[in-house]
Amino acid sequence: MVRMSVLADCLKTISNAEKRGRRQVLVRPASKVVVKFLRCMQQHGYIGEFEIIDDHRSSKIVIELTGRLNKCGVISPRFDVPYDEIEKWIVNLLPSRQFGHVILSTTYGIMTHEEARRKKTGGKILGFFY
Repeated sequence: MVRMSVLADCLKTISNAEKRGRRQVLVRPASKVVVKFLRCMQQHGYIGEFEIIDDHRSSKIVIELTGRLNKCGVISPRFDVPYDEIEKWIVNLLPSRQFGHVILSTTYGIMTHEEARRKKTGGKILGFFY
């Protein structure tokens, strides 16, 4: 079976483990985009610590789950989102303005929609979590 999207596979694995009530999950393969996405999730407290295990192939990531994640997903294709259209995507993807985050890939790096708004920049939409 050919892996189409490493990020989509990772988020689906995390979501399934969270639904099953697991405390840890092993994700493979690892990539820079996956690590930065996980870092955003970790900064906002949706997952605990994660460790990258280098096996000289494609690496693995062991993630500690906190039980706080309800849903996470990837947006495919990665649509262009100008600064003034970020609000439309937030309304469509997130259940409420109070919680949840949309992740964008901008020229300043991978960040949440709040950071992108502060920097007044748009980008390509990667995914969401809440």
